[in-house]
Amino acid sequence: MSAKNLDNLGHNAKFLYGLILPCQNYVLTPMMVNKAYRYELDPNNRQRSSFHRHAGVARFVYNWGLDQRIQLFKDNHGKDRFTDFMKQHKLLNSLKKTQFPWMYECSKCVPQEVLKDLHRAFQNFYRGRKIGKRIGFPRFKKKGGRDSFRLHGTIRFEDRKIQLPRIGTVRIKEKREKYHKGRILSATVRRRADRWFVSVTVEEEIPDPTPLSRQAVGVDLGVKALATLSDGTIIANPRNLGRKLRKLRYLHKSMSRKKKGSKNYEKAKLGLAKMYLRVFNIRQDTLHKLTTYLAKSHSRAVIEDLCVSGMMKNRKLARAIMDSGFYEFRRQLEYKCQWYGTQLMVAPRTFPSSKLCSHCGHKKTEFSLSEREYECEQCGLRIDRDLNAALNLVAASWSETENACGEEVRLLTDSMSLEKAASVKQEPNIIHDCNV
Repeated sequence: MSAKNLDNLGHNAKFLYGLILPCQNYVLTPMMVNKAYRYELDPNNRQRSSFHRHAGVARFVYNWGLDQRIQLFKDNHGKDRFTDFMKQHKLLNSLKKTQFPWMYECSKCVPQEVLKDLHRAFQNFYRGRKIGKRIGFPRFKKKGGRDSFRLHGTIRFEDRKIQLPRIGTVRIKEKREKYHKGRILSATVRRRADRWFVSVTVEEEIPDPTPLSRQAVGVDLGVKALATLSDGTIIANPRNLGRKLRKLRYLHKSMSRKKKGSKNYEKAKLGLAKMYLRVFNIRQDTLHKLTTYLAKSHSRAVIEDLCVSGMMKNRKLARAIMDSGFYEFRRQLEYKCQWYGTQLMVAPRTFPSSKLCSHCGHKKTEFSLSEREYECEQCGLRIDRDLNAALNLVAASWSETENACGEEVRLLTDSMSLEKAASVKQEPNIIHDCNV
């Protein structure tokens, strides 16, 4: 598009020219996607001990590989300061018989996958340094933090049971049989509180997503309301962490008064972990229901590119922002829009969605966060702040931002009872002299 044509479209079209469209191209053939399905396991005591051993091997190999990389970087120069996954795996296999014979009790897949994860962590760290993005240096793992390990090989389901390499057949707490189809790539076993889960990565073929012929929607995320849609729908914020703060403080205080290493300390620690798991499950349930509804019920979804790290600097709102899960909302919405054929648009951070009037397009110079109602000085519009932002998002996503009369198109429904000035003819009135 030329600069001359771009100027003729108006300021909203200029904004549209800078939109990020991660899901605008539809695939004409069936897609092969990787999906993860999580099941809760019901292991016996022997299998539970095997889980702990595998998680211990994964933690040990990760710390061993990280320590070796650090020592190589300190003791050598040039290219000798770096290593990769294959070199570390060969070295570990040569030392396993003499120094780590207890590792043979677990599956050989665990060290391989752990060293791959470590190599990927260093790649992300160095890549982040090149582009100027802050990505933390890989850290050592400690016992009891996040016990997990990944397996690949012969993994199959048998009547509410799953067969894992070297561990055997483990019961599943699901009351139904497997609800996935496709080829199983790997299985990740993870412990949350006192519960064990298995996430099965499956390569599935999904049908070609057909574009929906339904209305577009603008989504404005917030703290008071989790999401405000352009059609007037308000999704309440469940405040998962805020409602459990009193109970969490009590559990933290109870655990701090116990002697470390004692059975009472472990019981208090387990109770605290269960409460955090409950908060996590409620948050995930809310976000999954919201993103699935947006992806299935609308042809286009427009969101903002929020700077969550910058918003976290406000110490009064940092906890509420983390509790809302803005990043997780966008992550889920991106892949679900690809599955269901919904077009996802991400507005740049510079777009003033809250300062623009959704009726006449007037822009305010200053608009504090404490003002929850938008009042336009030009047309007198009074509207909720979040709803006004959502309307601006969905209006700016349309390619046609001016009608035939040259005025801006605003997507306001008749149910809002807003009056708008009538369109007038744009051609100059020419009076012909009949005597000439």
